[in-house]
Amino acid sequence: MAMSDDLRAIQDQVEEGLKGATTLDALEQIRIAALGKKGSLTALMHMMGKVPPEERPAMGKLANTVRANVDAAIAGRKEQLARAVLDARIQAEAVDVTLPGRRLTPGTQHLISQIREEIEDIFVGLGYTVEDGPFVETTYYNFTALNAPEDHPSRSAKDTFYVEDRAPEGKVQHVLGESDVLLRTQTSGVQVHVMEEKKPPIYMICPGTVFRPDTADANHLPQFTQVEGLVVDEGITFGDLKGTLDYFCREIFGKDRATRYRPHFFPFTEPSCEVDVSCGVCHGKGCRFCKNTGWLEILGCGMVDPNVFDYVGIDPERYSGFAFGIGVERVAALRYDLPDLRMLMTGDMRFLRQF
Repeated sequence: MAMSDDLRAIQDQVEEGLKGATTLDALEQIRIAALGKKGSLTALMHMMGKVPPEERPAMGKLANTVRANVDAAIAGRKEQLARAVLDARIQAEAVDVTLPGRRLTPGTQHLISQIREEIEDIFVGLGYTVEDGPFVETTYYNFTALNAPEDHPSRSAKDTFYVEDRAPEGKVQHVLGESDVLLRTQTSGVQVHVMEEKKPPIYMICPGTVFRPDTADANHLPQFTQVEGLVVDEGITFGDLKGTLDYFCREIFGKDRATRYRPHFFPFTEPSCEVDVSCGVCHGKGCRFCKNTGWLEILGCGMVDPNVFDYVGIDPERYSGFAFGIGVERVAALRYDLPDLRMLMTGDMRFLRQF
């Protein structure tokens, strides 16, 4: 009868343990302790062969009854705990359907992207194509083919990001030769690529990011967006250049804005000039924004130097052309009276949402 007492003790022990089981993990431990391969009830049932033959039927029936009772008790407690877990989860994830919904804020393009696309639309409307090129260039495309002499200041490491390897002895060696590979300082290299690949007439712009080792301040950024344009055709004159840029300035700044052309020097154009647009704050009368001049510098331009045509195999006796370059960030600053170009790079949504 000792085995029967042990069976009833196991059932009582399981039932008592279930009362204190508050988690499914604790419940599983009780099940394993009683019904697992090494559980107490399993061990007793394995000893059934030692029971005298005349007691074996009654003892087997009792053992099966105890096992069934233990299984039922564990299953019932498991259902209670699962229901409690579900109720707690429902309570925690309850939603007040009477609350107003959260409105999603629609995204918008960055101001720089907006102005870049607006510039593209203006020139596409004039029949220009939009071209693209590599960010990493060689000095040939960035300087030499644009008629920049070897001693031009823009070739200096102070004005250009060169791509370099450092030799074991500590000496700087450029990847493809002396000062050969660099991050482009202007998108003019795209113009050279296009003139090599296409025959005139060419009417194109090449917008893109350029890089210069400038310290970021109110008027300079080490990375900015530039849109350069090129026209190559028969009979192109400075009048064509002036008419095109006058039209562009009126479209981008307003119909009432005047333009002014000042002589300047660029290696790749001759003659060259800077273009100013009348101040939109004082309407040309002079104020603090335009430093009391009535004018704001906006872009550089000029007639393509014949030496540039020689580099790309275009006959300068038959064809002529003009080129220009516009800083998109500067257009944004002048158009919206921004005091600091760095405001365009901070990602401050309070500022960017205005546009």
